[in-house]
Amino acid sequence: MRILAAFLTCFCLIAVAGCSHQVAPPVGRWEGAYDAGNTIVTARMEITDKGQIFVSAPNAENIASSSSEDRAAIRQRLTDDLVQGWDDVTPHQLDFDGKVFRKPGGIAPQAEWDGAARRMTLVVYLDKGDGLHIPLRAVKEFSSNPFGKR
Repeated sequence: MRILAAFLTCFCLIAVAGCSHQVAPPVGRWEGAYDAGNTIVTARMEITDKGQIFVSAPNAENIASSSSEDRAAIRQRLTDDLVQGWDDVTPHQLDFDGKVFRKPGGIAPQAEWDGAARRMTLVVYLDKGDGLHIPLRAVKEFSSNPFGKR
């Protein structure tokens, strides 16, 4: 009987260890932006070597009828919000399986990592719709223009 109990205990420990396999998230900084139709989003993501995950994505919606001058002003305001607010961003708890970041116990992806291409995509949920996938580019230091070089 003790042998059976020892076997079951070992089996359970191995099963728990297999289920709790944690994959370390990639370390780095990424930034990007989205500007199409009705929505503009600026975004930054940083993952520290301690596994802390920082994300900020100021956005504007329902702007389809805005003039090009108004859209430029909105882009600038969102960029300013992103840059000026970055120091106040607190770390997020996210589970990472090697490809997808999710809220703890959650189903919906919050970000996606393509390790082979070293590409990060942030998923932003607006207006109860499907997630908006925003490709981010890796940067050594954050810039003052998440839209990229112009």
